[in-house]
Amino acid sequence: MDEKAGWTMPAMSFEEIFLGFLIALASGALIGLERQQSRVLDKKPSIGGVRTFPLIALAGALSGLLSHTMGVWPIVAALLVVGTFLGVSYYQEWNRNATPGVTTEVAALITFLLGVLALAPGVPLATGQRYLLIVASAGVVMALLSFKEPLHQAVARVSDDDLYATAKFVIVALVVLPFLPNRTFGPLEVLNPFDTGLMIVLIAGISFLGYVATRIAGAGRGMAVTGLLGGLVSSTAVTVSLATRVRESPSTVMPATVAILTASAAMFARILVVAGIVDFHLLPALVWPVGTMLVVGYGLALAVYLRSRRDLHQAEPVPLRNPFELGLAIKFGLFYAVVIFATKAAQTLLGDRGLYLSSILAGLADVDAITISMARFHREGLVATTAATAITLAALTDTAVKAGIAAWLGGRELGVRVAVGLGATLMAGAIALALN
Repeated sequence: MDEKAGWTMPAMSFEEIFLGFLIALASGALIGLERQQSRVLDKKPSIGGVRTFPLIALAGALSGLLSHTMGVWPIVAALLVVGTFLGVSYYQEWNRNATPGVTTEVAALITFLLGVLALAPGVPLATGQRYLLIVASAGVVMALLSFKEPLHQAVARVSDDDLYATAKFVIVALVVLPFLPNRTFGPLEVLNPFDTGLMIVLIAGISFLGYVATRIAGAGRGMAVTGLLGGLVSSTAVTVSLATRVRESPSTVMPATVAILTASAAMFARILVVAGIVDFHLLPALVWPVGTMLVVGYGLALAVYLRSRRDLHQAEPVPLRNPFELGLAIKFGLFYAVVIFATKAAQTLLGDRGLYLSSILAGLADVDAITISMARFHREGLVATTAATAITLAALTDTAVKAGIAAWLGGRELGVRVAVGLGATLMAGAIALALN
């Protein structure tokens, strides 16, 4: 092994060099295939397609191979030549179009760099890892280029409020959270500002992903999809919104039933995700009771859906707000702090019965806080079955509350239909909990 121009240059076998060229050509072919298809569909001249991009990747691979003996200069020279061609192409496009894009030029530059990566010395990755990174990167570039219209449509649905809420989320997650003190204080030594902030970011992040998925799916995807994605944001919000709509338009009772049952089932999936993120080792004890309610809930929602498919596509979508509002985040943080303190106090004074009682009461308002609290206590030594029972009890309470909301706001017919579906789900969860 020798060094030149500051590069560490391990010897490469012929097989590694040959495979590197193949990987570079394959990555260029993937990107070039998409650019060729795009050029045909748009009927516009472009820098290249299925032949040009593999050649650009090959140029990068050759310069990477030459750098083993000549240092970094072959890569720099090749990059200048390729960059010149790209600059000329962009200038010509600019003369034809007042608002030219640079997507193809950037894709060509990435293709060249992927070719370099295939054979460049001094890359701190094993050969297999390097090839996997190249192919994965080419696949991502191809996907981003292919999804031009869906991505533009999704961005078009984003409002100013969505941008502001997203900016707030980024500030809290990346600026505020790291500066919170990471230590416990107060009575019972359970209140930790950093832990509370982290839980706010976790719950807001999961809700935000559900909200983004709902926005991308669009308003015309049907009530079942709205319930599925809306349940990841807030199953209670979906229930309140749809129950209010049924009161105004009784003909929407069947679509609303499907969406509420689907959103409630999505809430069980959310519980498993949150618990798994906070404490993965709690999942085996939790997956039986909560997983049972998840399967039964989705099964009942599917059964109602199959009986009322024609009505579902006529229903209007559920309006959902961006879930990350600073006021809501602060309220959740305070509620989480209260729940974790009350739960610890109840367990200290009354044992497991006190813990179960606090879980039932917490489930009346929110199931996320008690889920996180139990997962945290399990990490600190709480028996898994006790933590799983407490979370399941909160889920049962929260589900019962949604049935009550549906009957109160939506009227008798919606209340009966939702109560039957959620009641069967509750019964399945109770039986699974008893047998757990």
